[in-house]
Amino acid sequence: MQDPITFHYLDELLWDLAPHSQLTDRRLELIVLDNPTFNAFAVPGGIIGVHAGLITAAGSEDELVSVLAHELAHLSQRHYAQRIEEERRNRPLVLAGVLASILIAAADPQGGAAALSGTIGAQAQAQLSFSRRNEEEADRIGMQTLVAANRDPKAMPMMFSRLQRSYRFYGQRPPEFLLSHPVTEARIADSLNRAEALPTVTPRPYTPDFDLIRTRMEVHLSNQPGEILQRFLADSRENSHARSHYGVLLAGIRTGELKLAREALAKLPSSWQQHLYVQLSGIELLLAEHDYTEAQHQSSQLMDLYPGSLPVMKLHARVMHESGRPDRAIPVYRQVLQDYPTDVDSWYQLAEAEGLAGNITGVHEARIEYFLLTGNLDSAVQQITFAKRERNLRPADIARLEQLEAETLEIRRQMKEDF
Repeated sequence: MQDPITFHYLDELLWDLAPHSQLTDRRLELIVLDNPTFNAFAVPGGIIGVHAGLITAAGSEDELVSVLAHELAHLSQRHYAQRIEEERRNRPLVLAGVLASILIAAADPQGGAAALSGTIGAQAQAQLSFSRRNEEEADRIGMQTLVAANRDPKAMPMMFSRLQRSYRFYGQRPPEFLLSHPVTEARIADSLNRAEALPTVTPRPYTPDFDLIRTRMEVHLSNQPGEILQRFLADSRENSHARSHYGVLLAGIRTGELKLAREALAKLPSSWQQHLYVQLSGIELLLAEHDYTEAQHQSSQLMDLYPGSLPVMKLHARVMHESGRPDRAIPVYRQVLQDYPTDVDSWYQLAEAEGLAGNITGVHEARIEYFLLTGNLDSAVQQITFAKRERNLRPADIARLEQLEAETLEIRRQMKEDF
């Protein structure tokens, strides 16, 4: 999901937790998926994935953080690698059981079928038991991380209960998180008992961050933006809560009701209007209104106030890009990519800006990186071929293209070996 504000928020939460976890290698990479389902995952390489729908499912910031703590525990205890190793060890036994069942079936078809069912059932039960042990360990270590980070450990069983209650909205298929992280009443009760035994943490002072991001995701994920606009409008008239006004602002931008959005922005309390995420949303409104002069002014101010901030840099680059100043967007995108070299969206936007600025070599290089990061190796090779045909290439350009070609071919070789 290419929303730098939401990414920034989750990335800050993740790095706030990481020093308190049992991870020894803290080279982490966050991936936010534009997916309305309630799910999160952790895989080797320090990759933490969060579905956007998980943010809307959480009832508080601590509940959302509890899932991140749980996934960090999976990483620190190498549960994914352990599962692969367990499957590797058990594979010969399973194959032997299947072959024995086939031999039995030759003499007794019913007996062979029963033996095969028993073998498969025993393997499934072993995997389930292994998964439950891992989940219980991740719960225990995750709650310890929460306490160390001054977060409420009870938020974890509360989040699991919330996700389990959502089961009824899914018919026969539970939320994806429950498929990969089976939750039972016994597990919830056990985690709640563990939380009760842990030290009490001092409640954190309220900040609007979670309310802002949760509202942002509700509007973004809505299939009926007109209806969610009316809902936030009704809420704002009934209780005049800042979150409702912010919802009107975002939904108004999405539906083109820019007058309503401008009015909602003005109704926000000053403490919210001064918040970085609201200021960025205000610039998004200026872009929707095509007020590029004021958008440039405000985004430039934020660049001075928040140097190195991902959402500020990306929005400023977007402002310059849409204002017809791609030459001023290019160095900002390059600055982003120095800190976030795997930011796919920035490579894509850089290629567009380079094209508008007439830098053909820059277009090729950015597109090659984009194709590599999205796994489109054939297009990457094709782009390298096109780039090599360009006239007046400098020796440094040729060397860079040859390096990219070697990297691409090596990635393809490794993928063939793995699959």
